[in-house]
Amino acid sequence: MIELSRITKIFNMGKANAFTALRGIDLRIDMGRITVFKGPSGSGKTTLLSIIGCMSRPTSGRIMVDNRETTSLPERFAARIRRDTFGFIFQNYNLIRGISALENIMIPAYPTGRKHAAVKRRAQELLRRLNMESKADKRVERLSGGEQQRVAISRALINDPSIIIADEPTAHLDTDLSWQFMEIMMGLKKDGKTILIASHDPLVSGYAGVDRGVGLRDGEIVEERAGQ
Repeated sequence: MIELSRITKIFNMGKANAFTALRGIDLRIDMGRITVFKGPSGSGKTTLLSIIGCMSRPTSGRIMVDNRETTSLPERFAARIRRDTFGFIFQNYNLIRGISALENIMIPAYPTGRKHAAVKRRAQELLRRLNMESKADKRVERLSGGEQQRVAISRALINDPSIIIADEPTAHLDTDLSWQFMEIMMGLKKDGKTILIASHDPLVSGYAGVDRGVGLRDGEIVEERAGQ
């Protein structure tokens, strides 16, 4: 269970340009399911996911992940949780140009101290699973958008996290590739992963495998629905 209690986030607090991105969010998220956060740009969904994933801290409030509070951890412990518990799929993929798909996937595993050969085998297995084995040695800037996203998904899975966070994952994909992405997420759900997606794409929020939709506007929850 992921539990959020009175989460508030204020940027530039105390300044003339202060902006409240989240306003007292209370939410419980079941593990092993797909939850989609939807809403217009500026609604707070990306900020909310970054806080859940320990990438930023709330101004106030508390988050519990599997009965462990994550909001007040020292940075070295927060970094360990980011690495071991969460896998991130960014809107623009954030792949490193000039190196191969395989090398990009392996990067998050280096701080774990695992042997290079074991990490490489894991990366190769992930590429095979996503039908990308033949692209392993190709530089990422030479891959198509859909191929780059599969590399990003593989990178998110390299440390076998329990929670996958995806921020606007279909923003640069056509309809067919968007369906393929959601099918991959369904496969990860069957593996027991918890999937959290921020998206304003109706294909994503309306996908039959989504267990829950949470609507946000102006930093507040305005709508919830069960999955189909």
